[in-house]
Amino acid sequence: MIWFLLCMALLIAGYFFYGSFVERVFKINERRRTPAFTNQDGVDYVPLPKRKVYLIQLLNIAGVGPIFGPILGALYGPAAMLWIVAGCIFAGGVHDYFSGMLSVRHQGQSIPTLAGHYLGDWARRFVNIFAIILLLLVGVVFISAPAGLLGRLTGYSELMFIGLIFTYYFIATIVPVDKVIGRIYPLFGLLLLFMSVGMTLALLFSSQHATLPDFTISDFFQNLNPNNMPLWPALFITIACGAVSGFHATQSPLMARCIENEKNGRFVFYGAMIGEGLIALIWCAIALSYFGGVDGLNNGMSGNPANVVYEASNGLMGEVGGFIAVLGVIILPITSGDTAFRAARLVLAECFNIKQTHLFRRLILAVPMFIAGGILTQVDFGIIWRYFGVANQITAAIMLWTASAYLLQNRKLHWISTIPAMFMTTVVFTFLLNSSVLGFGQPILIATGIGSLLTLLITVALIKRAQSGSGLDTSLQNPDLG
Repeated sequence: MIWFLLCMALLIAGYFFYGSFVERVFKINERRRTPAFTNQDGVDYVPLPKRKVYLIQLLNIAGVGPIFGPILGALYGPAAMLWIVAGCIFAGGVHDYFSGMLSVRHQGQSIPTLAGHYLGDWARRFVNIFAIILLLLVGVVFISAPAGLLGRLTGYSELMFIGLIFTYYFIATIVPVDKVIGRIYPLFGLLLLFMSVGMTLALLFSSQHATLPDFTISDFFQNLNPNNMPLWPALFITIACGAVSGFHATQSPLMARCIENEKNGRFVFYGAMIGEGLIALIWCAIALSYFGGVDGLNNGMSGNPANVVYEASNGLMGEVGGFIAVLGVIILPITSGDTAFRAARLVLAECFNIKQTHLFRRLILAVPMFIAGGILTQVDFGIIWRYFGVANQITAAIMLWTASAYLLQNRKLHWISTIPAMFMTTVVFTFLLNSSVLGFGQPILIATGIGSLLTLLITVALIKRAQSGSGLDTSLQNPDLG
């Protein structure tokens, strides 16, 4: 129990101490008007109270990722918990804070436009395509997972729930942000709170399932995977949401358009990441504890983390409590899937410069997206999840490099984003070079060596480029002014 509580305490301390440090490096301006007021349009730019913005941000970013990812990552043992804590504080929190606050400073613009400002036009073009693909994959993943759980929970057809969720997504994508998302998310938030607190208390006070049974401090630094899967670099792809996730960079601009003051940024962006990290820790600990360790978890999962959610929820909280807890897990992906499609619409709108104040223009962009999403739902879930994981971490690396370029150009401490950017870039290169399914099937030592070298070259090139400002969009080079 002590290790679980210590990890949770470290995450909370990270918000107050390292989060404050990141905020000081960025240097907020409380008197500067935010895009919620300067661009207010009643559709996407709508001022909302701080607590409501935080809750929407948390529900936006916390899909099945901080549940399914940590459950899968728990197969490596408690080392997964160390990555959640360190990744969340030093990488994910930084990533989310800058993806939100840079958008605030740039009139609510999305990640492709921000990357173009600081990394050059090549980044804008690349990320425009990549962001749309990632958001469509997220939308599809966050339809299939909750539809499957609903089907198992009720006994009705999974296909029926896919249709119902799709219908909700379409409505939430095109109507003003305060009409659906702003009104129902507080209710969803209560369900999420019940699930998180209820499952934590049920685990800690369970008489049948000890929290992290028989694990010692040395186990936190070992790979205990019963299937002999390598910890490096797969763990850092498997656990994305809850540690560092590029999907969050597509979501933060949604709330950057609604935040009322820059002083709310740490609570909304960094704080929501810490909240997601706590959810990830809870489910990682449940996965390791309920089944008595990695071997029991491997048998109980049967290849699908949804089985762990269902069995652990009912086993720890009884039939009624388990039903509500599973509903909380179902809510998470639904509240991320709707904003994934909404973010995709806004990325396309920026790319083609299509104003979104009129319903017809929103429909022009939304309808083709949902047709593509409907086709993707017919692809095997495992394949979609695999590509989502890699695309997710590539996007995270790009956002972190964007933050580094901003800090370099404004003569601020860039290493707070450069070091996690280097780490995530090495992870992605090594994974792609090593993977025989998605990459080139190279031995891990060769893949790591080449990945590290490529990362070093990118680091040197981007630092020189950012310091010189060559080839960059100079129209918004001083966002700190005004």
